[in-house]
Amino acid sequence: MFTGIITDVGKIAELEQRGDLRARVSTAYDTSSIEIGASIASDGVCLTVIAMGEGWYDVEISGETVSKTNLAAWEAGRRVNLERALKLGDELGGHIVSGHVDGVAKIVKMTDEGDSTRFTFEAPEALAKFIAPKGSVALNGTSLTVNEVDGCTFGVNIIPHTKEVTTWGDAKEGDLINLEIDTLARYVARLSEMGG
Repeated sequence: MFTGIITDVGKIAELEQRGDLRARVSTAYDTSSIEIGASIASDGVCLTVIAMGEGWYDVEISGETVSKTNLAAWEAGRRVNLERALKLGDELGGHIVSGHVDGVAKIVKMTDEGDSTRFTFEAPEALAKFIAPKGSVALNGTSLTVNEVDGCTFGVNIIPHTKEVTTWGDAKEGDLINLEIDTLARYVARLSEMGG
């Protein structure tokens, strides 16, 4: 489990297509404190560490994961939002995030409002019903609050601090973004479908 509070911005150092896609991620994390098999959310995708060295770790990414996320667009040099899995006693600053991406949203508009930027996203129709004003979403692994919803589009305000400490400062219109809907919203919708 994760919180959606990004704790490092890593960089894709290498990509290699074997049976699965293997990626080497450069990081400021103390890799001596990471164990093989640990989960690290990378742009919101829960990936398992399979090898590591000083300042880097490797992950293997299945074809299924690549097909459901924006990881097909990864290339060497790309910056990625990173978050290590929660430990008992960690502060829960964002919302509960599983790292299981539900789909890909697209940035359709960016508007500066004061020092912040209002992002408008288009979500897949099947996921839009789970997104509610003042609810939470994880976008590229970042816990964000939804401002408004209009059909399949929704808006989020991103403050300067978030743009500085994540990859949101690099974002541009047309970018594809990993979207994880709020777990609670998913279950509430499921219960209402069942008449519960």
